[in-house]
This record gives sequence, C-alpha cells and structure tokens, in this order.
Amino acid sequence: MNICVIGTGYVGLVTGVVFSDLGNEVICVDKNEEKIALLRAGVMPIYEPGLEEMVARNADEGRLNFTTDLESAVRKSDVVFIAVGTPPKEDGETDLSQVESAARGIAGAMDRYKVVVNKSTVPVGTGDFVRNIIETNRRRNVDFDVVSNPEFLREGSAISDTLQPDRIVIGAPNQIVAMKILELYAPLERPMIITDVASAEMIKYASNAFLATKISFANAIANICESAGADVVQVVKGMGLDQRIGAAFLSAGIGYGGSCFPKDTRSLLHTAQKYGYPFPLLSAAIETNDQQPRRFIGKMEQALGGFEGKKVAVLGLAFKANTDDIREAKSLDVITALLSGGAQVTTYDPIAMENMKQVFPQIGYAKNAFEAAEGADAVVVVTEWNEFKQINLDRLKQTMSGNIVFDGRNLYDPAKMRRLGFDYICVGRGEAGCEPTVPGTVRTTVKGTPA
Repeated sequence: MNICVIGTGYVGLVTGVVFSDLGNEVICVDKNEEKIALLRAGVMPIYEPGLEEMVARNADEGRLNFTTDLESAVRKSDVVFIAVGTPPKEDGETDLSQVESAARGIAGAMDRYKVVVNKSTVPVGTGDFVRNIIETNRRRNVDFDVVSNPEFLREGSAISDTLQPDRIVIGAPNQIVAMKILELYAPLERPMIITDVASAEMIKYASNAFLATKISFANAIANICESAGADVVQVVKGMGLDQRIGAAFLSAGIGYGGSCFPKDTRSLLHTAQKYGYPFPLLSAAIETNDQQPRRFIGKMEQALGGFEGKKVAVLGLAFKANTDDIREAKSLDVITALLSGGAQVTTYDPIAMENMKQVFPQIGYAKNAFEAAEGADAVVVVTEWNEFKQINLDRLKQTMSGNIVFDGRNLYDPAKMRRLGFDYICVGRGEAGCEPTVPGTVRTTVKGTPA
C-alpha cells in the first residue's frame, strides 16, 4: 500500500519506517528542510534503539523516502497519516495548529479518495475537526474518510512497541474504512479493536492518564512509607503480584516526565472540564507528580545543609533510560534548584547531554559517571540507565569527596550502600534507611536496622 506520513518526530518516523519494513511504499513528509536532508543522509533526529538501522535498510531498498513536498506525497498515497506535534498550551489545552496545517495541506492536494488517519495524540472531537477542515478547503470534490489510530509506543522501545503492540485501536466511521486500516496492521498479528472515532481518541488519553495516576499513587504511598518506616519497594512488589493491579508503572521515584504523561494528563483534564466534569482524581495525580521533585529536592537541601558552595554530580538527564528526550525531565528541576542555591553542577548522561547543553550551557558535562563525581560532595541519580544500576560503587565512593548519594530511582540496595560508607537517600524506603539526615545529627536505628 502507498502511505504518506506527515511529521518525522518519534511517532511519525517510527510509524513510517515500520510500515515500510512491512513492505509498504512510504513517504515521510516534514516541512523542516534540514531534518529531511539529515534523514536522507541517514542521520536520525532522535535517538531510538534500532531506528537508524531500520531506516537505512528500507531507504536502501527503495520503500522509504523523505520529502518536504506534501502535495506530491499525498497524491501518491492511498492512506495519509497525520503524526505532527500536539504541544500543550499554558492552560493544558492541546495545541492543534500543526494538525490543522496538515489537514489544510491534505485538502489542497487530494485528487482522489484518501483515508486520513490521526496518529498524533489528539483530544476527543479532533476527528470531526480534521474532517471539517478538509471539507472546507479541498479543491476537488473527492471523497475521503477520517480515522483515529492512536499510538501506544514508549520512547526507548518504540520499534518493538510498534511491531508488537498490546493492541491496535482503529476508530473509524464505518466498517469498510476500518478494514482498510486493519489490512495495514494484519502482518503484525496483534489484537485489534475497532471503535467509533471519538472512542479511539479517548482510549489513548484514558490509558496514559491511568498509567500516570498509577505512578502518582505509588509515589504517594512512598511518601507515607518514609514517615511510617516502611519500604515502598517491598510494598509495590506485594501490590504488583496481585493480577488485578500488576507491577508495571508502580516504581516510586521523583515523578513522571517526558512528552506524553504530563501533556496528556493536562489535556484530558482540560477536556473533562470543558464538558463540565472537574475530574478531581486526575487533578490529584497531576498535583502529586508536581510535588514529587520538590519533595526530593527538599531532602537534598536538608542533607547537604544548603546548596551554596557544594559540588554536586547529576547522573542521568533524559526523562527515562534509552532516550535522549529531556522534555519534562526531572533533571531539569534538580539542576535548576542546585544552580539557584549556588551549587557547582557536573552532569553525565550516555545520550542526552547534547540536548541538555541547549538548556544549561553553563554546567559541566563529563565523559562518564566517575568523571562527573570527581571531588563531588554528593551524587544525584535521576535516570535509571543500566550503567548506573551496575556502576562500581567502590570506585564511585573513592572518586567523591563527600559520601551522599541521592537516588531518585531507588536503584541500589540501602544496606549495601551503608556498608560502603554512603549516606544513602532515596524515595519511600524509611525503614531501609533512606530518610534524609541533617548535618551534625546521628542516625537512629529502626527495629534493629541502622537507618
């Protein structure tokens, strides 16, 4: 099948390359000439495991092309995917200006029947919005249909998520057009659900909002554990073994970030309020997430006796491992607080440092974790990269001047950290010894375990 994908971000680029790998003829369109030139040269605008190799293979075999010529790409295609950015406005409402621009471009180029697919994450009602734009602006009286086909990929595992999704959701106005999109996905042999357009749009937001709420719930439990002397790692392990709950998205930490959960929860809340429902549950989840980094930074400041004059190493800049994405990353909150308090900051991340340099050019960027920690009073672990999980802790201790490790992802065993001589401060592990200490005070023992 001939496919056009408008937008070459995470969703658009991964969608296009996977469909080409399944044997379709795919044209990826973007108005950014520099990005298209780089893609033609085999240079990826994002970091995603396996993406560069798949792009190169399908481009070499002639199934995958990149262009800035939207009109030509639409005319050559049977199915047109809209996969452009949908950033949030200040009030949380989704900015659909890029979707509108894409729809106008499609309208001007249509010369025969097309299926237009909203792949971008968009609020309920966007299908009607796109249909109205195309109907109003089309130059020829040709028929078309608008479908919702939300993505559920995760950054860092986008290729595998697209090839092996939990489910494929197709929101279509009728069974005939639904079957046309179903045909595209048939080679994957994955569960498919066919709904109306509005329901498909809601499925995406409801899914992300539920997962975000699950994370916020785990963090709320962690905050209680810190005061009650319980260990949230053991608590969520016990919770997750209940099949009704499941272990995924229950890890406590310093809050969720990235391009999806923060944006999508606020957008759904805005939509709910638009329809007259205040959605207090989601409001609380968002507020809990907003408070979590502030709470963690407060523990850092308490343990260090203030940030002024302290040398601090920040390990991990991306919002999660296996990506270079720093959008809404908690490292931004941590670094901002450290700099505001007068600390000297050196950072290390395997992939995301070039992106962070655009935000904080004034801080230090190291070649590895040990260089970042050289002479540091404290180390802050923000991203759960495997190399941080497996780091040589003895060497880390010898490299530092101080002994405090702030672990925002609960990567290490508290007892081992104490044996190595670290003052270890993590999230929600009160009995395990992760509560903050005030310089000059003596830690107590809880139930025979050194705190």
